[in-house]
Amino acid sequence: MQRPSTSGRSGNTSGRSGNTSGRSGNTPGPSGNTSGRSGNTSGPSGNTPGPSGNTSDRSGDVPDPSAAPLAPALRDVRAVVFDTDGVITDSAKVHAAAWKVAFDEFLRAHPPADPDQRRPFDVRDDYLRHVDGKSRLDGAAAFLAARGVEPSDETVRSVAENKERLFTARLREQGVDAYPGTVRLVKALRAAGVPRAAASASRHAGELLSRAGVLDLFDALVDGGEAARLGLAGKPEPDLFLEAVRRLGATADRAAVVEDALAGVEAGRRGGFALVVGVDRAAGADTGARLLRHGADIVVRDLGELCAGGGPK
Repeated sequence: MQRPSTSGRSGNTSGRSGNTSGRSGNTPGPSGNTSGRSGNTSGPSGNTPGPSGNTSDRSGDVPDPSAAPLAPALRDVRAVVFDTDGVITDSAKVHAAAWKVAFDEFLRAHPPADPDQRRPFDVRDDYLRHVDGKSRLDGAAAFLAARGVEPSDETVRSVAENKERLFTARLREQGVDAYPGTVRLVKALRAAGVPRAAASASRHAGELLSRAGVLDLFDALVDGGEAARLGLAGKPEPDLFLEAVRRLGATADRAAVVEDALAGVEAGRRGGFALVVGVDRAAGADTGARLLRHGADIVVRDLGELCAGGGPK
């Protein structure tokens, strides 16, 4: 599939070298295809489990994206995989707050030898660099290593479990909302007959989507529990996204992946997805440029920009 042009909304949708035409015109997957780990895209026994445990087989569907008000960037894709935290739901800030408490407690109890490394966890920079998009264990290990700590497996588990307790308590107290622009885009894709999957390294993804009232907008969900059961490698490896697109009966070279994390857009690039969309919620001085460097083809601040009518409503 040739990468689509994204000429709509110039100035709001950024891409490499000042345009959004894609990395090199087309993107073959690893070994010439992106059909998944076993070289095919059929679900187990020909069925594809959806988020509610039901099954569907979409291999015969031929969606017509031109039937919905989609921006040019999405008009040639045949399936879309969405990351969950920070893309579908406004839950990244809850994760970041829980990580901050867990890491700051650890740094106070076990201060690194270098005084400079004792500074508190930054909910924006440290979160984006070290934990966003990763499993709890991988995120805990990455941040501690960045602070010069060589933790044991037991220490990593302890910090990750503390974060999990904090996150679960905050989630139940506060709940989460879905981003209106994302909901608008997902509904436009559904109207066009384009299959949609949610994917997340978090085991809470199903609960998050359900609490936000958007679980039924997706045809498949691959969360951290499923990733562990299937032995899928974490981001920046593309396994999670390839499994999600496989469940939609599609291949990565005909699909888009939408991510807000650096590790996530890199996973999309490694997986050979036709289009990798970076979502820059932070809107910092270089956050959009970082997403492009790590693998995004285009960057938007809100997914409503990918509907023909523009931003969120």
